[in-house]
Amino acid sequence: MPDSTTASAADGTTAAAPAKHSLGTGPGRLLVALYGIFTVAAASRSLYQLIAQLDRAPLAYSLSALSAVVYGFITFSLVRGGEGARRAAFACCALELLGVLGIGTWTLLDRSAFPDATVWSDYGMGYLFIPVILPVTGLMWLRRARTEQPA
Repeated sequence: MPDSTTASAADGTTAAAPAKHSLGTGPGRLLVALYGIFTVAAASRSLYQLIAQLDRAPLAYSLSALSAVVYGFITFSLVRGGEGARRAAFACCALELLGVLGIGTWTLLDRSAFPDATVWSDYGMGYLFIPVILPVTGLMWLRRARTEQPA
């Protein structure tokens, strides 16, 4: 019986198929765990705020919901693995970093636009700056994972 790295041809022979590179192994496991935790935290917080307090700070709560979606997509991509997922996660981590830097700067320059904090406010200070460290670490891991892919 062929294993997951072989594929059966029409003539009954087997050929090596490209191995699916797991992004969630080794240090990637910690990234998966952190992104998973941040997905749940940002989603539950923003869901409550959007339902119960939308009129208080709609921009902040909507941005927190967006961050939850980004975190969820990155978590899914890291778990899924493969080159396509790696590229998608890389692009999302870059977008996340731009979001953290942009929203972090915006919250410092115009506090009146954010009567309540987002996950990315003040560069993630309310979350021990993990929101700014996480995408940098993710980008480094995903870049390294690309170079380690089997030929």
